Amino acid sequence: MIKSMTGFGAGDRTVGKTRVSVEIRSVNHRYFNPSIKLPNELSRWEAEVREALRRGVVRGHVTLTARIDREQADEARIDEARFGAYVEQLQKLQERFGITSPIDSASILRLPDVIASEVDEATGTAEEFVAIVARAVESLDRMRIAEGSKLGAYVAARLAIIAEAVERIAERAPQRLVEQRDRLRAAIQELASGVAIDDQRIAQEVAILADRLDVSEEISRFHAHLGAVGSTLATPPADGVGKRLGFLLQELLREANTTGSKANDSAIVREVIRIKEELERIREQVENLE
Repeated sequence: MIKSMTGFGAGDRTVGKTRVSVEIRSVNHRYFNPSIKLPNELSRWEAEVREALRRGVVRGHVTLTARIDREQADEARIDEARFGAYVEQLQKLQERFGITSPIDSASILRLPDVIASEVDEATGTAEEFVAIVARAVESLDRMRIAEGSKLGAYVAARLAIIAEAVERIAERAPQRLVEQRDRLRAAIQELASGVAIDDQRIAQEVAILADRLDVSEEISRFHAHLGAVGSTLATPPADGVGKRLGFLLQELLREANTTGSKANDSAIVREVIRIKEELERIREQVENLE
């Protein structure tokens, strides 16, 4: 299934005797790029959290934030030793810089690790915490799938427009060759002004012109690449569709540029411009697909 790289997920439950909540946000990125923010009490399980994220997310910049419910925590306490150390450091700074204002206890309590709410190590386990992460990843995944489905429908609609433009080019191309051939013959006859003309030489020049203007190979490759894009949307590879579609879009753009350079025909040039516009619209969306 197609997934967007943008999403949000959350989960919560107890770890030991403490309530823990996890939030995950993801945005587009070329690779899997996790950012994990854990309170000190949970930081020892960062490796397990990273692995759980890697199993659930192929690509994207993923930010995971875990919080401990301080209000519900039975083990909430003030670390008196750390509180005293902060007070001692502040007193020294006051003496050194001549600060006379009193020390604010509330400000000290907001300093790192003064208030601790430790997960009960006797019963709290990495498995309990990873289960919360897995729940948040599932929530994130549902949102990414829903968004990916919308993006997939948008891409499919744009591909249909491109396919129609390619068909119009395919219909126009043979007629254009006939017109260019007749124009070349007329020009040669006009320039000859009654002088005998070597029909074989004219045939050679017409063949060279036809080869230079022929876009049948480009049309064939257009069809092949469009079919590959459709297959990728219908059956996304295990590693996601974003990179695969990005490659195919580059190939389609190359065929459009080649067709346009060979065109020498206003009708075909208009279709090439339309194709390139739709490819740009698709590219903007594909950048956000996993």
